Amino acid sequence: MSDVNQELVGPPRSTRRFSAQFSPTPRGARLARLLATERLHAWGLPPDPARLVVAELAANAATHGRVPGRDFRLALHATAESLRIEVTDTCPEGLPRPVRLPQAAAESGRGLLLVEALADRWGVTEGPVPRKTVWAELDLATAAAREPVHR
Repeated sequence: MSDVNQELVGPPRSTRRFSAQFSPTPRGARLARLLATERLHAWGLPPDPARLVVAELAANAATHGRVPGRDFRLALHATAESLRIEVTDTCPEGLPRPVRLPQAAAESGRGLLLVEALADRWGVTEGPVPRKTVWAELDLATAAAREPVHR
């Protein structure tokens, strides 16, 4: 036996990835939110505000990006610094834009305003045809600061 201590060090934590396809239905959007929340817990990341962003982007894909017979895809990419959420659908028309002043009685139209408020960055990437990807990025230091402290 040697007097030298050995420390076993695993590979550095690189980008963690998750990707899944869902039916463009309310049920598919709900499942995307639930699986994203489970994945964030498994990675040791705070679920909020990411789960709210996933819920809004998935609901938009199921509602506005729906093409019969074509699924939408949710992808999560986490590094030590940030979490990127991507929702890709196959409806290239109608690129999403937040409604600046939704009518007070309107039951919809606030989702992208919520994404804009919660995400540090967000945008849309077109292509390859006929796809578009709506993405949002959360700085993990900012997300951790938003996480409520439970005592």
